[in-house]
Amino acid sequence: MTPSILIIEDDLTFSTMLKTWLGKKGFDVETAGTCTKARKLITSKDFSLILSDLRLPDQDGMQLLTWMRELEMKTPFIMMTSYGEIQNAVMAMKLGATDYIQKPVQPDELLRKINEAITVTSDNKQTEKQSKKEVSNINNNFLEGESEAARQLYNYVNLVAPTQMSVLINGASGTGKEYVAHRIHQLSKRNDKPFIAIDCGSIPKDLAASEFFGHVKGSFTGALTDKTGAFEEANGGTLFLDEIGNLSYEVQVQLLRALQERRIRKIGSTKEIQVDVRLICATNENLKEAISKGNFREDLYHRINEFTMRMPSLKERQEDILLFANFFLDQANKELNKNLIGFDAAASMALQQYEWPGNLRQLKNIVKRATLLAKEDFITTAELGEELNEPQAVHSDHISIETSLNREETEKQLIINALKQTGNNKSKAANLLGIDRKTLYNKLKHYNIPQ
Repeated sequence: MTPSILIIEDDLTFSTMLKTWLGKKGFDVETAGTCTKARKLITSKDFSLILSDLRLPDQDGMQLLTWMRELEMKTPFIMMTSYGEIQNAVMAMKLGATDYIQKPVQPDELLRKINEAITVTSDNKQTEKQSKKEVSNINNNFLEGESEAARQLYNYVNLVAPTQMSVLINGASGTGKEYVAHRIHQLSKRNDKPFIAIDCGSIPKDLAASEFFGHVKGSFTGALTDKTGAFEEANGGTLFLDEIGNLSYEVQVQLLRALQERRIRKIGSTKEIQVDVRLICATNENLKEAISKGNFREDLYHRINEFTMRMPSLKERQEDILLFANFFLDQANKELNKNLIGFDAAASMALQQYEWPGNLRQLKNIVKRATLLAKEDFITTAELGEELNEPQAVHSDHISIETSLNREETEKQLIINALKQTGNNKSKAANLLGIDRKTLYNKLKHYNIPQ
């Protein structure tokens, strides 16, 4: 099998030269100009080696390396550094880089380092592939984002995941609470055991006990076979209870008992089963208010709430909107067998200015619909639908002020997005933005966007 290399380098000329040269040496080579694109490629394909520049437009190679090692991706990683950055190269080695090489790169030295790195790790390749596949399965279904709100959230995830603490996730519908719960499980010491998710809002009251604890055949009308409950299924692993505020008071009592005693009894059985589960709960309700109204047990609240996290709404994550939109576009392209490139300038602006009451779920649905409708390479405002094109009357004052304050930041982001979508082709980016090349170059200089 041909060894594959991912080159992460924002200098398009140098990147192309390396790709051509390594291709002639028998490698299968792909390139990325940013950490964001690199992450997408890394989580969707197995690479034999990663060759990354230290300095990149969105993040540096050190952050990418740290991200990979935190996810236990052991792919060989060679860092390219400029003269005078030896201290950074040493730091990269401490963070888990396989090797480093100074620019200007000496071809023979680079080839030697690449072959050595691939050879040393070849014995462990099968293990690494399995590890990366597990990570890929999660990351292909969700994107964490790069906003300050996202960074804070996933700092908490990384902090609490290795512990045994029960976690309560507060957040509006559609913000990705189940993904965060799954992420905590994947980063915990229970990750080789089951992750079982239960939507408490969809369980009929009279069947809730059976869903949680199971039943034996004939224990009640309709119990035609034995059933294993969620607690037993999740034994040793993690049990995620979504919208826990919807449970009846009676079921809350049974749940509290199971958590306190670490034992359950199937309906109709006299035998107790010992269980060991980590509980993660989620709600979009104010449970403290529910307690004051007598709808939720205070002792259960304290049992499930050893650590609390709040999911930010999408409108709180302005910098992430276009990242998510393009991520969902990639998913929609695969599902619908299409090959759209991205969003035009007006569509990008509309996505960023919309309030997103339905959060990520709404964004995903709108992007999928637009992908289906689009006839050209780029999604326009016409495909995004009426709701994104209507004036936001209720919040008009807030929006006009926010738009005024963020106009330059929005314009900068649109330019960066256009360059990404066109592979850093300035002419195509200018056409996409509806400006000439001279104006584009002036704006690149004004916003200090690397050329």
